[in-house]
Amino acid sequence: MNGATKKWVFLKASSVILVPLMSWFIINLVGIFDKDYAEVLSFFSTQSSKILFSLFLIFAFFFSNLSISEVFEDYIQDEKTKNAANKVLRIFAIVVPLITIIIIFNLKI
Repeated sequence: MNGATKKWVFLKASSVILVPLMSWFIINLVGIFDKDYAEVLSFFSTQSSKILFSLFLIFAFFFSNLSISEVFEDYIQDEKTKNAANKVLRIFAIVVPLITIIIIFNLKI
């Protein structure tokens, strides 16, 4: 399997995984939207919410990384610029979810 086919398969698989995670997130976001800080903190302090939200972040950033890198492939002609943009995007897609997950897992009620 070549690189483009692998990207396509990963893009489709991550989108299928994101559907139930996005549904869970939207339903819970509606539930906590009007709540005060303590109730939102309580929601994100439960182990199941931490795990599901972490998975949601990982797959969302993975999906966006693959999608945006395809845009780079199509519209950036210079190879050095394309590679630099892809590296920055990849670092961003790793660091932001990692920091967010660390913060969420260190929440105290």
